[in-house]
Order: sequence, then structure tokens, then C-alpha cells
Amino acid sequence: MRKHLAAVDQNKQVLVLSQDRVGKLHDKKFHDQEKLIGNIPVEIPIEVDSGFQGIQHQYENIRIPHKKTKGGELTEHQKSENRNLSSSRVRCEHAFAGVKRYGAVSQIYRNHV
Repeated sequence: MRKHLAAVDQNKQVLVLSQDRVGKLHDKKFHDQEKLIGNIPVEIPIEVDSGFQGIQHQYENIRIPHKKTKGGELTEHQKSENRNLSSSRVRCEHAFAGVKRYGAVSQIYRNHV
């Protein structure tokens, strides 16, 4: 299994693609080794999924979904924030699907000029 970290803009363009890693690796641990977010200005909000749990303590401009506490429930405000975040993050997921669909990171580019 190969894993990449990528940064995507709102136009579904891949801006940054990390080197691939082989094997199972948690997203946050992968980020801690690569430090992709550290180069992005604070004015730009960064939306991540729940695989990056804990990264919100390292940076100011992180938007991450709220997690339900053990035995508790999310408030309606937290639920609406999660819906808004997932509706804006769906573009990122579509960009990742396009990268996978076209085999952009799994095949060798053979069109030599």
C-alpha cells in the first residue's frame, strides 16, 4: 500500500504532492515527518479530515471536524459546522479521486520528448 499527502485548492488542482510512503501510516504522523502545512501562510484556512486529529493544536488556521465525546452527543452548532466543512472538503476528495482514476501517482510517465 502506497500513501501520499496532497494539498488541493478549491479548483480541484493538486498544489503539493508528497513523496509516497509504503505501508500503513497515520495521517498525522505522516504530516509530522513531511511538514506540508508549515509552509502555508496563516491567512489561508486549511481543511483536514479527522485522520489529522491533534494537528489543530500545532497550527492556528486548521479546520477539522468535531468529534463526539465518549457517551456524549454533538450540539446542533457542531453538526452544522461539520456539514459545512464536509461540503467544502468534497472538492478535495474529488481531486484525490481524479488522481487515483488517472493513475497519476501509481504509473510511470512514459511520454519522453
